[in-house]
Amino acid sequence: YTYFPDLKAFERRLTEYIACLQPATGRWRMILIVVSVCTATGAWNWLIDPETQKVSFFTSLWNHPFFTISCITLIGLFFAGIHKRVVAPSIIAARCRTVLAEYNMSCDDTGKLILKPRPHVQ
Repeated sequence: YTYFPDLKAFERRLTEYIACLQPATGRWRMILIVVSVCTATGAWNWLIDPETQKVSFFTSLWNHPFFTISCITLIGLFFAGIHKRVVAPSIIAARCRTVLAEYNMSCDDTGKLILKPRPHVQ
């Protein structure tokens, strides 16, 4: 498609946009991993505590502030849309594939265009 400067410009812009999303996506993934590990660790400590079975649910949460805070943070992150931010480049690429399919094209996860062979009309 060297004869189609519009396609080249579109591909360049798409790859640039997806590449621009990668650093932020990496940071959101790290935040999600850290908060998930903290929540899992806090949950383990909460579950193995013998006092948890003897007191009420809210008292047991009050006795384990690390678990409570990390769990609230994890829930807050999901309400804030971290699950979308972690996979944002994939969402953009998938939406582009849907639109490009109409023109017998596709793209990879980095935004490079893939020209499919023309269907033979009989």
